[in-house]
Amino acid sequence: MNIMIDGMGGDHAPEEIVKGAVQAAKEISGTVSIIGREERINECLQALNWNGDNIEVVNATEVISNNESPAMAVRKKKDSSISKGMRMLKEGEVDAFISGGSTGALLSAGLLILGRIRGIKRPAIAAFFPKIGMNDTSLILDCGANAESRPEYLLQYGIMGSIFVEKVKGIENPEVMLLNVGAEEEKGDPLHKESFELLRNADINFKGNCEGRDVPFGCCDVVVTDGFSGNVFLKSSEGVALAVMKRIKQKMTEGLAAKAGALLSYNKLKEIKKEFDYSEEGGAPILGLKGPVLKIHGSSKANAVYNAILKAVPYVEQDVTALIENAITEKSSGEE
Repeated sequence: MNIMIDGMGGDHAPEEIVKGAVQAAKEISGTVSIIGREERINECLQALNWNGDNIEVVNATEVISNNESPAMAVRKKKDSSISKGMRMLKEGEVDAFISGGSTGALLSAGLLILGRIRGIKRPAIAAFFPKIGMNDTSLILDCGANAESRPEYLLQYGIMGSIFVEKVKGIENPEVMLLNVGAEEEKGDPLHKESFELLRNADINFKGNCEGRDVPFGCCDVVVTDGFSGNVFLKSSEGVALAVMKRIKQKMTEGLAAKAGALLSYNKLKEIKKEFDYSEEGGAPILGLKGPVLKIHGSSKANAVYNAILKAVPYVEQDVTALIENAITEKSSGEE
């Protein structure tokens, strides 16, 4: 197995990318490939005194930045870490590709170079959201790949998310719910009403609608939503979590009594912070592409990179891409 990580993608590349790759390489039986500017990546490896034999460096001379037109950059910068990495995945030279670079460029490269699974209308960005107090997560999709959606897209998100959670997280018959403005089945606009009917009749464990406030309390294993709502939900939740943690920190340092209380409760506060830490879950899979592709946060450090590489292993081993294609093909055949 060969897991490739984009060495130039993210705010802390390549140093933190290389640190995470080295940490993961010590634990997986396959190879970790780091793609990017070879000289800089080798310097980072030397600084870490890496002397193992399961890290490969692949030279890519160009980098796609966040302020470039994604599709244009993918077409023009053929030797960028994203474009070249995606080609290597398509050609079978690597088994999975992970990047913390431009989300738009990663999606564009996925569509233009790798392509969609046969029968998939639109790929979806899936993200893990913490089930508070349960040491577990829900998978939410779509989180921004498609701002405009149709009921058949949301049906496919439910199928893909269910397969991914079952095979990668090991949850048998995962529960799937539709993010909506109310729990009652008649709630929502035409998109959500039609999506509800399609999901209810699909061969998945669909449990109906859920509201945004239900998600942090672990209402289900897979939350299906359109890309616009999913992105707003995810970023709003992230903002609230950061604001609450910042406010707690401020209050716990106001005066000697508060500081003493903070010291006594330090371990518990640390546990709460960890529950909201995206780096613990690693990458967000882009489901629907013809190969395992994961997006990590642009501000990811070594721990997020490490976890993303480990998460990619069962994605490859369980051949989730083929399982999704088979499920979509079977559904299409049943409709004919």
